[in-house]
Amino acid sequence: MLQTRQLLSHSKWAARNFTTSTIMKQKLEHEGSEILDGNTSPQLRLPACQMPNMMDIGSRSIFDEDHDIFRSSVRKFMRNELAPEHKRYEAQGCVDRDMWNRMGEQGFLGTSIAAEKGGIGGTFKDEAIVLEEQIYANCHAPAIGLHGTIVMPYFANYGTKDQKDYYMPKLVSGEMVAAIAMTEPDAGSDLQGIRTNAKKDGDDYILNGSKVFITNGILADVVVVVAITDANAKAKAHGISLFVVEDGMKGFKKGRNLNKLGMKAHDTAELFFEDVRLPKTALLGGLNKGFYHLMTELPQERLQIGITAIADCEWMFEETRNYINTRKAFGKTLSGLQTVQHKMAEMKTSIAVCRAFIDQCIELLDRKQLDNAQASMAKYYASDLENKVAADCLQLHGGWGYMMETPIARSYADARVQTIYGGTNEVMKDLIARTIVAKPSR
Repeated sequence: MLQTRQLLSHSKWAARNFTTSTIMKQKLEHEGSEILDGNTSPQLRLPACQMPNMMDIGSRSIFDEDHDIFRSSVRKFMRNELAPEHKRYEAQGCVDRDMWNRMGEQGFLGTSIAAEKGGIGGTFKDEAIVLEEQIYANCHAPAIGLHGTIVMPYFANYGTKDQKDYYMPKLVSGEMVAAIAMTEPDAGSDLQGIRTNAKKDGDDYILNGSKVFITNGILADVVVVVAITDANAKAKAHGISLFVVEDGMKGFKKGRNLNKLGMKAHDTAELFFEDVRLPKTALLGGLNKGFYHLMTELPQERLQIGITAIADCEWMFEETRNYINTRKAFGKTLSGLQTVQHKMAEMKTSIAVCRAFIDQCIELLDRKQLDNAQASMAKYYASDLENKVAADCLQLHGGWGYMMETPIARSYADARVQTIYGGTNEVMKDLIARTIVAKPSR
């Protein structure tokens, strides 16, 4: 794949100096060449808030021109191939199955997973580009963040050689769609409250229980299931394991495609496990180590939500900017009203501040330095902002903003779940607070 060869060539990006994009050079020349005079150090790229459009290619100092080339390729696919189909996907409640294969052909699944582990071999910055460009195309499906950014690392990081050899090529290509089953009817953000269990039976495990709100649940070919394996553990966290369950296994049943407020093109299902016999080779990672595996991977999951949230803020802002520049009221365009101008100024400032923080988190995760507390900050702050921006942008659209035929109305509905899944924002604040009140080590 062309994308694969491009991504593999980016392994030393962190050591490169930042380059000055063409757009940035033009802006600097326009606003005053004196900025460059006497400054021999490499010029930082302009932040997104200084670009003509906050989604312009060529901004943000965490990226370079090689990233721009990759972003251009991703943008072309998302806008030309995915976006025209998205309304139909929303109506039918899921994407066409072959869209997963097409995503795989482009190298968009498992982008940041090392090649030696079966992934594409890029960096997390590449992964962030894929996630952002899907949102910039105003598309939330397919759930590539769930499949590639969240589920695939469990196989890559904790799978046996046989598991990686079998599953990774299929997950990268889109031949298999992945889901992860954590949430239960009586256990959401509290993973230690789950009841699904896997009991030893000779060399096998017998899995029983149910899960709910499982993204990719209908189309999933393989599901990573969180289950109790030691009910007598001193702490519940010490008795949880992960299992690989494939579609078609006896006793594994999928429920209905749930009717949600937003994210209509995500297939979200209930899953039922009735005496599903699993071989010991279905254990993913260490026995009774599942909770620790989950905690290790959660920072990336939560940052993924933060990345899509701030990208959605930027998209909604630009969509609303276009609207107020053409919509007329009181004899002039909405953009001529001071109250509207001030609201747009407030939004842009908030988005710019959050974007800088999320980019710092991307840089840290790319260097394996992002901790759980900061990832929790990214998730809760960006998703809270996303919902505020969605409400403000809808308000500026007036009555049309309330019509589901307008993109801003659908974005408003889609944004609501971002503060809920991946751990509610209230839980995120608890996690952050623990690091504040904990006694410092001496």
